Amino acid sequence: MQLAVLVLEDEPEVRDAIVRDLDPFARTIRVEPAEDATDAQAVLTELARDGDPLALVLADHRLPGVSGVDFLVELCRDDDHGRSRKVLVTGQADQQDTIRAVNEAGLDHYLTKPWDAEQLRQLVRNELTTYVLQQEVDPLPHLAVLDAARVMPALRGRGDR
Repeated sequence: MQLAVLVLEDEPEVRDAIVRDLDPFARTIRVEPAEDATDAQAVLTELARDGDPLALVLADHRLPGVSGVDFLVELCRDDDHGRSRKVLVTGQADQQDTIRAVNEAGLDHYLTKPWDAEQLRQLVRNELTTYVLQQEVDPLPHLAVLDAARVMPALRGRGDR
């Protein structure tokens, strides 16, 4: 089982830049790019087939067809993927869209474009760690991409069982 991060971004250069910035994670987790909601649904189907949980979605707001916020709202209602961490990565969401993302999609973080690569990696590390701890996923296979200081108490607690 591999944790998966979905990068939902319609602009190829931006999508490629995010994926490239997450390259240090690629040996440990699946980084799956998608250009729109339809493409993202295909990725979700593939993840379910492979048994790999969707741990994190990095979604742009402005997408062709279904917006990133609408996608996140629908994802929040999904039994299989609703517990994934959700981050809006955008420079164009208005206040109403952001409020809706927080209230209806369970938005966990908002990252503005342009982003700093190290800031993005730290955000992903934090969100993956939170996912692993909240979902009680075995952290050992994913330790290289998690916040070890936050994970160690959970690992020590396993020895008490």
